[in-house]
Amino acid sequence: MTAPEADEGLAVVVTGATSGIGEAVAARFRAGGARLLLTGRRERAPAGMGPDEHYLAGDLGDEAFAAELIATAARILGPIDTLVLCHGLQGDGAIEAMDLQRASALLDANVLSVFSVLQHAVPAMREGASQVVLVSSRLGMVGIAGQVMYTAAKGGLIMLGKGAAIELAPRGIRVNVAAPGLTSTAAIEAGFDRQPDPDAARRARAATIPMGRLARPEEVAEAIHFLGTPASSYVTGAVLPIDGGYTAA
Repeated sequence: MTAPEADEGLAVVVTGATSGIGEAVAARFRAGGARLLLTGRRERAPAGMGPDEHYLAGDLGDEAFAAELIATAARILGPIDTLVLCHGLQGDGAIEAMDLQRASALLDANVLSVFSVLQHAVPAMREGASQVVLVSSRLGMVGIAGQVMYTAAKGGLIMLGKGAAIELAPRGIRVNVAAPGLTSTAAIEAGFDRQPDPDAARRARAATIPMGRLARPEEVAEAIHFLGTPASSYVTGAVLPIDGGYTAA
């Protein structure tokens, strides 16, 4: 774990920051004194924002908003030190049951919108010493029935990160990918609560993980924070599973 003061003054942009892992990532950088620009779909700004934080609501599937986000960051933060791209769209569906519109939406939300933000952000990054973290999923590393297009999208995000790492390395911009496992966010817990036996559903999912439990958002945020600070200064093009051993099994 890096010392909290290591974040002092860092200019950090976090997408998907109003809930779940993105919210935990924002809180981790906040604790270290970073200057934050957060974004999400919700109109209302996240609770707990400090005096050096800003929030911009919008849909990153709209390229005009992606451009506005980065222009705003450049105006209020200056050169961006850290960009954490944590937004995306979950989606289930068997191959024969999923229509092309839904499949396209998964690719748009999980790959193309991330590419759009990254494309606009590169000229605004602090060259020579900055970092980008793409938040994928353990399911970008393994196949699973019933989520074929979601895994394809998250796998594509991993390859986007690897290619970007190579392309941007000469400019001193590091790009890494975090691949969280099943995490106990409000959305995941709500899904369990909708089951006939929520506790049994939780136990069944936990049993698929070698460590025998779901991740806490704060644990995932800590690993993303490492990739998003100079503490990982010689790491680029890496994919970090944060999954309790799921992809090692």
